[in-house]
Amino acid sequence: MPALLLGGFAYLMMALFCLASALFLADLWLPQTIDRGSWPSLAWPAAAAIDAALLALFGLQHSVMARAGFKAWLHRMVPPPLERAVYVIASSLALGLLLGVWQPIPAMIWQVHSPPGAELLWGVYGAGWLLVLASTWMIDHYELFGLAQVWRSFRGLPAPPEDFRTPYLYRYVRHPLYLGWLLVFWATPAMSAGHLLFAAGMSVYILIGMAHEERDLLRLFGDAYRSYRARVPALIPGLKLR
Repeated sequence: MPALLLGGFAYLMMALFCLASALFLADLWLPQTIDRGSWPSLAWPAAAAIDAALLALFGLQHSVMARAGFKAWLHRMVPPPLERAVYVIASSLALGLLLGVWQPIPAMIWQVHSPPGAELLWGVYGAGWLLVLASTWMIDHYELFGLAQVWRSFRGLPAPPEDFRTPYLYRYVRHPLYLGWLLVFWATPAMSAGHLLFAAGMSVYILIGMAHEERDLLRLFGDAYRSYRARVPALIPGLKLR
């Protein structure tokens, strides 16, 4: 039962922080957003240094905890069914720190004043979030966020064998989840310098994470994934790059 409660807590944390992220990037309702801060204003070099450090910490936490060596070390302290829940909690805390300490840099890079143009970009932003959510359900939403593992442990069920599947959008792009995140980061009618730093930093993290993930998938599925990678583009449907 404690493991099941921890898994539910991890899932709830991630859901709340994802909702907070959507409001944060849209400059809505929260006291601290991408372009509005509750902290005292800092000169832009200091603000940029703090923001870059927050982005680096977020990326480092995700990258280190996703590596096989760290997982093996973690298994010495927590049972394997809790591994994903611990990762989700740590990711939520890193995201919460990023959202809560972020320093706005309000200098404007671009701003779309035309209502149709602004509405189009907000539509792309919303579509990005829908794509992120839909992509998690296309693979295994509860497995991704650690609930399936603790539920199987609670019921005494074995873990299913890992099989290679390409459901729905995964037949057209290899990483629709990452594509959704990129749309979320970049689609805005008002791109401030701080928002640009956030979008660029998160995009770099996604590209690095995608490269590591591809290597892991090749190691796990071998020729099946190699053939899939040769046929299906990474992010943009119909676009194949050598």
